[in-house]
Amino acid sequence: MAKLLQHPPKFLPSEWHIANKNQYHRAEAQRSRSERLVAESQRLVNEIEKTTRKSQSDVNKKLEQRLEEVRFWKKELDGKLEQLVHATENLLIYQTRLEKALESFKEPLHITEKCLEYREKRVGVDLVHDEVEQELIKEAEIIRGVMALLTRTLEETSEQIRLNRSAKYSLEKDLRDKFTALTIDDICFSLNNNSPNIKYSENVVRVEPNSVSLEDWLDFSNTNVEKADKQRNNSLTLKALVDRILSQTANDLSRQRDVVDTAFRNGLKETKDARDKLAVHLAKVMEEIASQEKNITVLEKAILDQEGPAKVAHTRLETRTHRPNVELCRDVAQYRLIKEVDEITHNVARLKETLAQAQVELQGLNRRQLALQEEIQVKENTIYIDEVLCTHMRKSIPPRDGDDHGEWAGGLHPDTVC
Repeated sequence: MAKLLQHPPKFLPSEWHIANKNQYHRAEAQRSRSERLVAESQRLVNEIEKTTRKSQSDVNKKLEQRLEEVRFWKKELDGKLEQLVHATENLLIYQTRLEKALESFKEPLHITEKCLEYREKRVGVDLVHDEVEQELIKEAEIIRGVMALLTRTLEETSEQIRLNRSAKYSLEKDLRDKFTALTIDDICFSLNNNSPNIKYSENVVRVEPNSVSLEDWLDFSNTNVEKADKQRNNSLTLKALVDRILSQTANDLSRQRDVVDTAFRNGLKETKDARDKLAVHLAKVMEEIASQEKNITVLEKAILDQEGPAKVAHTRLETRTHRPNVELCRDVAQYRLIKEVDEITHNVARLKETLAQAQVELQGLNRRQLALQEEIQVKENTIYIDEVLCTHMRKSIPPRDGDDHGEWAGGLHPDTVC
């Protein structure tokens, strides 16, 4: 207890001075370190502030460059989209032309097939595989070939429209994304340190798993542009192909139609000439029939006219057999009567033979008359089929001109397509 109550030890004056100096030195050292720290802190603050301003300025510049780059690609995509939409609209017009052209060939094909069907109703020797039939068959084959070609071209056009719409969808999606990106980056570019809606966010310094590199971003838009260009160029090529096909097929069918019509005219002329010649021969045959009938009448009368003299001669001979005794003489009169009977009998036989020949000739002439009349009817039937049925029906086939002389094969004027 006594130890606890002892006074603290006292220091020497030298110790006191040393202690004070130590305090001075430590205070000076502490203050010096503090001053250096303050100076360093100020330098650091100034440096960081300068770096931050520079970094923020650089970020703003990069954002501005990014906005310009996105705007450039957006403008590029807008242009490609407009071109593709225009090309697709034109293809839709061409698709309609092809559909109308395909539909318009059904009636000519029906008419051609109907003409062939009608011409099967020709009879006799007129049921011939003539030039008209050959050209009609060729015309039907051409129309079927054209319709098959138009069907394939229509399918290609529909597929190209589908590809255009696919490319259009990609462009529109890319444009929507770029519009959204522009909006976001524009907002980011407008932010500053005094903006009211700035705040801290957690884990902002991260790489999104679905993010892409700048190269991938460029490749994506460039691929969309190249795809749009490709489909647009394909559309232009297809348009030119459709124009050539419609023009060529119209020219081919127009030429074939002229060939068929010429064949019909020539065939009708030939058939009418044959009919007229048959009619001339029929008139001559009928005239000869009248002449032969008159001849037969004359022959029959001549035979009847021989009956009187024959009876007279027979009666004289029979009567003279009744002369008595030596008077039953074979005198000159007797011989002349016998000769007269022989002459009359011979002449009647000749007349009957000639009559039989005349009757045979008359029967032949009658048969020939019937044959000529039947053949004329055959020709009239052929003329009716070719002239009344076929030629009249073919007039309803609309004219087609592949050259630019009015309407096109598809039924649209060329001015309606850009």
